[in-house]
Amino acid sequence: MDSQNKTEGTEFILLGFSSLLSHQVHLFLVFLAAYLATLMGNFMIITLVLLDSCLHTPMYFFLSQLSCLDICLSSVVVPKILVNLLRQHHTTSYNQCLAQAFFLIGFAGCEPALLAVMAYDRYAAICQPLHYAHLMRGELCIQLSLAIWLWGFLDSTIYIALASRLEFCGNHQIPHIFCDGPPLLKIACSDTSINELVTHIIGTFVGLVPLVLIILSYFYILSSILQIRSKIGRRKAFSTCASHLAVVTLFVGN
Repeated sequence: MDSQNKTEGTEFILLGFSSLLSHQVHLFLVFLAAYLATLMGNFMIITLVLLDSCLHTPMYFFLSQLSCLDICLSSVVVPKILVNLLRQHHTTSYNQCLAQAFFLIGFAGCEPALLAVMAYDRYAAICQPLHYAHLMRGELCIQLSLAIWLWGFLDSTIYIALASRLEFCGNHQIPHIFCDGPPLLKIACSDTSINELVTHIIGTFVGLVPLVLIILSYFYILSSILQIRSKIGRRKAFSTCASHLAVVTLFVGN
């Protein structure tokens, strides 16, 4: 019990900006501007989808979900960075660190699942146009949306459950600008082999399954597009999934 209380009272030092202390004001302004731009852009997308009845389709429903996810991811990380940039010492408590890692891992896990569902939506629209209304009916979209969030937080729930059992003895310095899984494991003084194994297995599963589904969806999509004889028809079909394909490419590239 004493060691657990000692761990919970731990305060971590974030070293991400330790070499840039003289530029904290400039970094604060850069992060603040980027954060406000992210919030404004994504809130505009969500508002537009809600207000325009022409956009009440599965594709734009999931696009608004992607914007919401982007807001959540940014809000988990950036506000704490901004607070630390206004202080001389960049610190965070044990509970705050675990909470930030939990939501960061959870929201990050939602993204590949959401992209997989969006790929399936494009598959249904291009490969099964006559059955699209049934395949992507409203109640199914809501169920898929809930499944996405549950899927994403599967990884973070297991990770934090294991991370909460770790002890942090001497080194409380995290070589990062926010709390994340791998940096925490590096500074723990207790055995992390189980954490690393389970995190690797669950993380790979959470990320790999959606990626396989995306690849399969686009395999059938491209096959259907190539069977269209008209160049205009092929161009129109490809344009309906070009934006999503760009997002997937950026995600895989990162």
